[in-house]
Amino acid sequence: MKHLILFFVGLFIALTLSAQTPTCYRIYLKDKANSPYSIDNPSAYLSQRAIDKRTRFNIPITEQDLPVNPQYKQQILGLDAEIQLLAVSKWMNTVTVYCPDSTVVLQIENLPFVDSVWAVGSYILHDNPVYQYPENPMPLVHNTFSSAKDTVDYGQGLAQIALMNGIPLHEEGFRGEGMLIAVLDGGFFGIETCSFYQDMVNSGRFFGHYSLMPDFVDTLASGWSEVHGTIVTSAIAANTNGELVGTAPAASYALIHTEWVGSEELVEEDFWANGAEIADSIGADVINSSLGYRSFPDFPQNDVTYANMDGVNSIASRCATILGQKGVIVCVAAGNDGNNEFYHIGRPADAFDILAVGACTSDSLITDFSSRGPSYDGRVKPDITSQGMETACIYPYDMFSFANGTSLATPVAAGLCACLWQAMPVYTATEMMQIIRESGHLYNNPNPEYGYGIPNFYQAYASHVGINDYKPLTLSVYPNPVTDKLILTNTDGNIQSINIFNAAGQLVLQHAVTGDALIEINVTSLPKGFYVGTATMESNRTATFKFVK
Repeated sequence: MKHLILFFVGLFIALTLSAQTPTCYRIYLKDKANSPYSIDNPSAYLSQRAIDKRTRFNIPITEQDLPVNPQYKQQILGLDAEIQLLAVSKWMNTVTVYCPDSTVVLQIENLPFVDSVWAVGSYILHDNPVYQYPENPMPLVHNTFSSAKDTVDYGQGLAQIALMNGIPLHEEGFRGEGMLIAVLDGGFFGIETCSFYQDMVNSGRFFGHYSLMPDFVDTLASGWSEVHGTIVTSAIAANTNGELVGTAPAASYALIHTEWVGSEELVEEDFWANGAEIADSIGADVINSSLGYRSFPDFPQNDVTYANMDGVNSIASRCATILGQKGVIVCVAAGNDGNNEFYHIGRPADAFDILAVGACTSDSLITDFSSRGPSYDGRVKPDITSQGMETACIYPYDMFSFANGTSLATPVAAGLCACLWQAMPVYTATEMMQIIRESGHLYNNPNPEYGYGIPNFYQAYASHVGINDYKPLTLSVYPNPVTDKLILTNTDGNIQSINIFNAAGQLVLQHAVTGDALIEINVTSLPKGFYVGTATMESNRTATFKFVK
């Protein structure tokens, strides 16, 4: 089953589709001969931002980057009035179309520039599509943002950013300014009106919204089709002090609608691949994709097995790999199958040169639903793990909630990836992803549940930019869980004060320290629950710790 790696186990939206009769086809083209595009004029198909990034990292522009030959595309579409364009992939040199007349498919197969045709879906569409494929990328709007040194009350988002030691990275001044994050997901209803996104919209950081979704006929309207992307984006982009601050609250965002929640057909991977190429063409730095695919019950002739999770079998996985190699940090949800008979990662989480993200709790325990690795060919998967249990997020109409799933773990990590790359701009995307893996708490002993483990983003930053006085946290916290007295040992004796916050991000206890190596904190008055502590060190640096009462 394909996972919209959503936080609702067993959510299926019935569609009135002809599940066996193909109507959607992926057409593999033989070449890009006589194309009006050339590698000498990349501005015709790449934004200046994308070109500048290729130049900065010495990533060549090759024939692979040339768009599909528009003459080939027009000849295909001109064969019959009912043919509709669904998706294209310049990297795979494919055109995906809706073509309900099987006799026309035979004509397509006989075109001299067509290599092969593969049935990928059975949608029923309206005669005239509502959405159009975006041919031209838009310019990025740069913005100003208040100093990251300002006091931030993360509200309900405190635990999920503290888990990966992201708070001191923000305090160093890196909150995503100037970084472009593309979100590939389902619908983004409410983004422009929800108060939690107004800072992004009003400051010009809402880069644009693309949709690849065709106009379905006879489908049951799915509310989750409209809002899943909105919920996912909130974990990264929200910036409401005291309520929810995301992991990259100052970044710019492009929203790319590639997913229809209610169907499960191979053609969805074509939408994903097309969306990945849009992200590349506009110059995205990071993509977040809380989507994944592992079977197609609405078009079972394309069903796959664990043996297909090898990074090369899927068009989405192959494009994810290329995207990572062309200068984008690619974050993909591992899947929610950990407690199912099929417990493996989906695709494109199996791709090379990406970060597949598993889910853990706020106290670092792996969730039972987080899909397990490795990839079929034996590579470590997931790559990293982030909080995906009771993750703070926002629904449309300003409704705050907690949700579960690798859908939520992935954006929490993706936002900090953008902040870290902002802090370390000399490294390539593939180098950054490796640095993030190496910061995982299990890097030297990875396993199929956590992969390389929970990243420590501030440690990754400090150890690579030469902060000479940086030392990993030397606090030992015990007993944990605690009943009445929490004991912290600090061999450096450099802690000045300690603040303790509850899971809602509210300050519940303050404790002054006189430089002692052993610190005792009376927590008898605290109710049972999970807590995050911040220790203020010398030079106003902070470190975090967690405990359960």
